[in-house]
Amino acid sequence: MSRNYTGPLEDRIAIRELMESYADAVNRADRALMTSLWAEDGHWDLSHYPQLGVVSGRDAVMELWASAMPAYPELSFIAMPGMIQVDGDTAVARTYFSEVYTDPDSGKDKRARACYNDKLVKRGGQWLFKERVFGIIHQT
Repeated sequence: MSRNYTGPLEDRIAIRELMESYADAVNRADRALMTSLWAEDGHWDLSHYPQLGVVSGRDAVMELWASAMPAYPELSFIAMPGMIQVDGDTAVARTYFSEVYTDPDSGKDKRARACYNDKLVKRGGQWLFKERVFGIIHQT
């Protein structure tokens, strides 16, 4: 049976802090922080939402993120890791999250439980998101 957490503890803590910093950036709509979390060649797959799609490159990721955030001014985003496996300067992880937001079309509260399947890279001593693939687990 494989373990969900492998590799040096220091790296796993840094990756967890990366996940938590992502949640903080979302909750505060902090573009500078969000930008600092992504590799320059990052890839964001939101194909679960066809209107958002898939983008590559940190600039494209940030443009998509920045264009979406104004529609969710009352967003609460909480993240937690489900798996972090470090292999040298690369890692794979699963980030589960719960979000509550006001639907911009209906004005009603929406709740989502979802997961990012992540690929990460360590560059210049910093862990960064290389790829995030989004998937809904449950939504109301």
